[in-house]
Amino acid sequence: MTILTRWDPFREFNTLQDRMNRLFRDSFAEGGEDALTTTSFAPAVDVYEDEHNVTLKIEVPGIDEKDIDVRIENNTLAVHGERKFEKEEKEENFRRVERQYGSFTRSFTLPSTVDPEQVTATYDKGVLKIKLAKKAEAKPKQIKVNVGSERTLEGKEAKGAGRAA
Repeated sequence: MTILTRWDPFREFNTLQDRMNRLFRDSFAEGGEDALTTTSFAPAVDVYEDEHNVTLKIEVPGIDEKDIDVRIENNTLAVHGERKFEKEEKEENFRRVERQYGSFTRSFTLPSTVDPEQVTATYDKGVLKIKLAKKAEAKPKQIKVNVGSERTLEGKEAKGAGRAA
């Protein structure tokens, strides 16, 4: 069976850029505990939309909810947070550190269809879920299609309807 896959010509460039960023960040970081705690990272985000909401799901496991700040200013949603390095473990005991620590900021320009007064944020099992409700005028409306001749409010036929030429 043949499987069709959408080809993205920039996927390899994005992967290469991520690897290069990681290489430079790891190579030029100062040694010691500060290198583990002062880096910044960008957590993965899924954004999806339905007829009532725009929803963001941000992966931030291991971060306390008190260390997450969600704000809307000037039509921009900004999410700030920090994953703190556990100081109970001594650095020399680590064989490998792959989890990213430090602060992060993700910003999103809100579409004009979003009502900035109707925003909710929940945090569960390491996922921050932000629901942005759409304005009433932005929601799709079903238009009923009438069948038959056009009528006025008084029940009379509209101009030109029903007249013989």
